[in-house]
Amino acid sequence: MVIDIQPVLENEHAILYPLREEDFEDVYAVAADPEIWEQHPNRERWQHDVFRTFFDGAIRSRGAFKIVDKATGKVAGSTRFYDYNEEESSICIGYTFYATAYWGKGFNHSVKRMMLDYIFQFVSQVYFHIGVNNIRSQVSIGRLGAEKVGEMEVAYFGEASKQNFLYKIGKEGY
Repeated sequence: MVIDIQPVLENEHAILYPLREEDFEDVYAVAADPEIWEQHPNRERWQHDVFRTFFDGAIRSRGAFKIVDKATGKVAGSTRFYDYNEEESSICIGYTFYATAYWGKGFNHSVKRMMLDYIFQFVSQVYFHIGVNNIRSQVSIGRLGAEKVGEMEVAYFGEASKQNFLYKIGKEGY
């Protein structure tokens, strides 16, 4: 089955637009805050050249989004669908980051729910790779109902692989 992993998605809080090359400066303006990356596997992503590599990987994934706050029209962050596996009926959601102004306000929860509602039309399970030191994301994904199912090395585009926890949410019971 062919699925569109880069549609425009919208709910009451956010609009997810397919990430485009011309979005680099607006998205980097959010990503340039070192606090965003302090628990992520690559803590240097706030640096322009390091973020450029991350952004290039996002563009090549053809599943990445620019997240826009509907209330303000400002870029709030970025996320993506990746590693679609038709045989396993699975996909991953991740590479997500937000400006600190959106932390702890339910914005991420709202965006992830919207993504899950969309993608569960096509797959039966969704995985999340979360850095072993990224406590904020581990707590957040647990609140969505994801369960930790393992650990694995994840090779990030243009970066060294890092140890991650693997979380899963199944369509049944979601």
